[in-house]
Amino acid sequence: MKEALKGLWAAGVFIGVFVVIQLAGDVWGMGARSPVIGMPASDFTLTDLDGRAHSLGQYRGKIVLVNFWATWCKPCTTEMPAMQTVYDKLRDKGFIVLAVNELEDEAKVREHIRTYGHTFTVLMDHDNRVANQYGVYGLPVSVFVDQNGLIQEYVKGSLLTQERIQEVVDRLQGATAQKAATRS
Repeated sequence: MKEALKGLWAAGVFIGVFVVIQLAGDVWGMGARSPVIGMPASDFTLTDLDGRAHSLGQYRGKIVLVNFWATWCKPCTTEMPAMQTVYDKLRDKGFIVLAVNELEDEAKVREHIRTYGHTFTVLMDHDNRVANQYGVYGLPVSVFVDQNGLIQEYVKGSLLTQERIQEVVDRLQGATAQKAATRS
């Protein structure tokens, strides 16, 4: 009986500490937890460098790579050419890149994008609201959202390569084709 009570007490302490850490993160602005694979992606609306509003929901039916980045982040800028190459290759097949810049000056971001010739959509997260919504701390972070608006990959701190992006997109397109075939 005494051992069982010790076990329950230890479990209670563990759960209590976990809850306090989660609440502290929310209170101190450390963002939400990372999204869970298979769960619906939280919708958001941000403006691009031309002042046009884009919402994640408007891209339903397409595969979307939401990439959180900054110009000062060397790994972020290192992976952007791979994103551009796959985007160029697959944009006509329903692949979208939304590069969400965190907290930077628009002129600096515009110059960076112009210098490197990126043509995918760049969105400005001026108050870090969307990054917090997606549990982003540390860069880069990439989230792959499937055609149904579900999160299928959450890549934190690891460089995206052309091969990795292509593999995820192929897998998501294959899953959609397989579902369509089973309905017929």
